[in-house]
Amino acid sequence: MDVTEPQATPTPTESSTGEPTYILSRWLFLRLLGLVYLIAFVSLALQVTGLVGEHGILPAAAFLERARGLYGAAAYRLLPTICWLGAGDGALRALCWGGAALALLVLAGVAQAPVLALLWACYLSLSVVGQTFLWFQWDGLLLEAGLLAVLYAPSQWLPSLARERAPSRAVRWLVWLLLFKLMFLSGITKLASGDPTWRQLTALDYHFWTQPLPPWTAWYAQRLPGWVHKGMTLGMFAIELGVPWLIFAPSRLRRLRVAACALLVLGQLGIAVTGNYGFFNLLAIVLCVPLLDDAVLRPVLPLRLAAGEPEPLWRRRVTVALAALMALLSALTFAREISATLPGGRGADHPLLRAVAPLRSVNGYGLFRVMTTERLEIVIEGSRDSVHWLEYEFRWQPGAVSRRPRFVAPHQPRLDWQMWFAALDPEGAEPWLAGLVRGLLEGRPQVLSLLGPNPFPDAPPRYVRLVSYRYRFTTAQERSRTGAWWARQFVGYLTRAIALPGTPPTPDSAARRPPESPPPPRRPP
Repeated sequence: MDVTEPQATPTPTESSTGEPTYILSRWLFLRLLGLVYLIAFVSLALQVTGLVGEHGILPAAAFLERARGLYGAAAYRLLPTICWLGAGDGALRALCWGGAALALLVLAGVAQAPVLALLWACYLSLSVVGQTFLWFQWDGLLLEAGLLAVLYAPSQWLPSLARERAPSRAVRWLVWLLLFKLMFLSGITKLASGDPTWRQLTALDYHFWTQPLPPWTAWYAQRLPGWVHKGMTLGMFAIELGVPWLIFAPSRLRRLRVAACALLVLGQLGIAVTGNYGFFNLLAIVLCVPLLDDAVLRPVLPLRLAAGEPEPLWRRRVTVALAALMALLSALTFAREISATLPGGRGADHPLLRAVAPLRSVNGYGLFRVMTTERLEIVIEGSRDSVHWLEYEFRWQPGAVSRRPRFVAPHQPRLDWQMWFAALDPEGAEPWLAGLVRGLLEGRPQVLSLLGPNPFPDAPPRYVRLVSYRYRFTTAQERSRTGAWWARQFVGYLTRAIALPGTPPTPDSAARRPPESPPPPRRPP
């Protein structure tokens, strides 16, 4: 009788070839990405009408109308957004809350591939009409990760705790490459920029108090000795420049990828405990999850989930073709970003990158490639008589020196963030600053809702002016004596008194009028 050795059944944590499986890894990644989408949409829903609503700072409808007048039919290609069908307050709220509802479906595992496609389309639509308020790097990162997730998600319509269609290896590598691009570019651009604070390891002597929205922990981090700051900077460079290469470790050394995941997550947590960067840190951590195979996750995620039948052949072929295109585009953005950062570099776009630029879903990255070494703040003052002036307070930006800096992440107060950029370049921020000033002069509730307590609750001021101050953290001695977290110094007036048309001029000089509308939109980068 012929007796043969029975075939070993593959375990749920490895394939029939002995390669690690990533069913649980994808399951967790997609649901965490759904959570990031949920946070992003809800955060935006709370402020979208004040930013770009009908009575907001930069009304979306007027923006699209100017774009259509400037670009003609090409505007629909250059500015792809559902808001061409309507950009009023109701449409903007519907996009935000609709996106939040779709994110809940991703969390529940319902029809993840088509739902993720709708999520990507909704967020792209809001990013386009959000103008300067939605041009942050993590908005682009969410769009890029979201587009890859559409290809990575299983095509089944209903969730299952038993079987899911096997994930695409090609797309998993694309997600890994996105994580590599994000981290490595964040490090290499700091060195390539030639900024002396990074090269001399002194950047953290400035970072904690010059960053956009420092929490109270940053005050204590600033007090650490200089040698600790240098050590932290070296650790940051090791994580951003060295650790990403462990992502490409072979399967037999996959523990190195686990180590890479742990170190990258640790780096993001270090940033998060001393800064307010919206959902960026959470999204970066979510991108680390696909590094973990099922053997690592099963002890902490005890799901009996195994690979079912493969995806249909047509989808596998389409996925591989799109993955190859995405890999090429990602490589081009990688080269462009480094070239643009080098002193004298131009970083010219490849024609392929120009063609896909309106989708905002293949991007370069590099936060704080040049460190700011002083903190200027724009303080907005209002007056009814041009003699007695009261300050408008922002909820999260430094204002009153005695107010304790607070945590706000993962919510991102986008006006507060833009005020930080405006202080660095007031002239460049003039189009939306004019909209903000006009909103305050008219007393629009939508605009006022973006700020703190209104110093003019009964009627709006007749005049508004912008004042520049230089801020810094107090020393330990100053804080023990005064209780203040900040010290500030008057720099100068950025504007004279600004008034609405028809308002009598101030006694000392004619009031400056805000422009009727911002200039036409620029072609997207």
